Amino acid sequence: MAQPHGPLSQLRRGHEELVLGLLRKHGPLSRGELGKHCGLSRTTLYDILAELVAEGAVVTATSQDAPRGRGRPAETLTLNPDAGQAIGIDFARRGLHVAAVNVAHEIVGSASEPHDADLPWEERVALAERLVGSLTGAGSGALRLGALAAIGVGVVGAQVEGTDPDEKGSAPHPAQLLLRERFGVPVLLDNNTRLAALGESIWGAAAGGQDVLYLRLSHGVGGGLVVGGSLHRGAYGLSGEFGHITVEPGGARCDCGGTGCLETVASIRAVLDAYRDAGGRAADIPELVKAVRAGETGALTLLSGVGARIGEVLAAVCNAIGPSVIVIGGELAETGPALIGPIEGALHDHVMPVSRQRVSLRRATLGEVAGALGGIALVLHESPLLSRYPAGPDLAEIPSMTQTRHP
Repeated sequence: MAQPHGPLSQLRRGHEELVLGLLRKHGPLSRGELGKHCGLSRTTLYDILAELVAEGAVVTATSQDAPRGRGRPAETLTLNPDAGQAIGIDFARRGLHVAAVNVAHEIVGSASEPHDADLPWEERVALAERLVGSLTGAGSGALRLGALAAIGVGVVGAQVEGTDPDEKGSAPHPAQLLLRERFGVPVLLDNNTRLAALGESIWGAAAGGQDVLYLRLSHGVGGGLVVGGSLHRGAYGLSGEFGHITVEPGGARCDCGGTGCLETVASIRAVLDAYRDAGGRAADIPELVKAVRAGETGALTLLSGVGARIGEVLAAVCNAIGPSVIVIGGELAETGPALIGPIEGALHDHVMPVSRQRVSLRRATLGEVAGALGGIALVLHESPLLSRYPAGPDLAEIPSMTQTRHP
């Protein structure tokens, strides 16, 4: 939604968010109950409520539990879940993840499905449409496509085209074009790992953190940074490419064109290849996890070395930017202490002594839908984490999530 300008507009927006937040937290409330909770003057509160009701963000409902007697039953106010909805889609390398929220910022649903890495974009978007359709059940909280305000999308790639308003000649990503055609709403697009960092920093392991380093260990290795309470995109959308920091000079060739990158050591393919080269048998991460839990020496030794390399990279970044929280996500993190322990040990050895006790290392909590949830946050563009973040040209097209859109 368009950001308010001027102190009075920002103050009013703050009052609206206060009222909406109370209704999210407590459910239906009377005007009197809202007044007790929010502390606003009666005139200000009633003015705010009148506008929210007019916009369709809040609806009135007569309490069924009100005591019978003279006069009308107490009138309560509640959020209107049909007033607006947003979808987040994460087009990962080998899978698709979708999530949806309503105007109350309640998660309507989520769904995931794996696919081949070379699946064409037309088929990926068709799969996304099907997964979104699976959320449109008959229940009262189900996703209503006619109420969509926008779609936030994460894709793999160091540089995302078509999202920088200063690059007027850049072409939209195929996913943007196809999704606009299928859903008829604005589509905001960014790097999916950076969106996962946003999701974890709002709803997940780093919620409330002002300086956060997020690292995802998956088929690729990448991450995101929250610096001074804002998500950091960097020039041309290139921040968070921790997987392309050199850890083995002259080592294996990386897909980025370099050699010896962290991704050549700590990606899923690199770890499984190294494990099999050492005589282990694991076709995927779940099988490697089984070997770890069985105490297999080869698996534990391998992950110890990988974790040490990861920890050294994270320590160098920590010494440069000074985060208070480091979040480790991705499928490889499922190996648990066998990997996280060596990462923590390397951090202790290489982070400046003054910082050692001030950095918290945590496992990600949102799972596969972190990127999709980050896409939704990008659409809502209300989190303080996005206050200085380039929103992209499509943002102006997005109607307020407090404006009613009829199916």
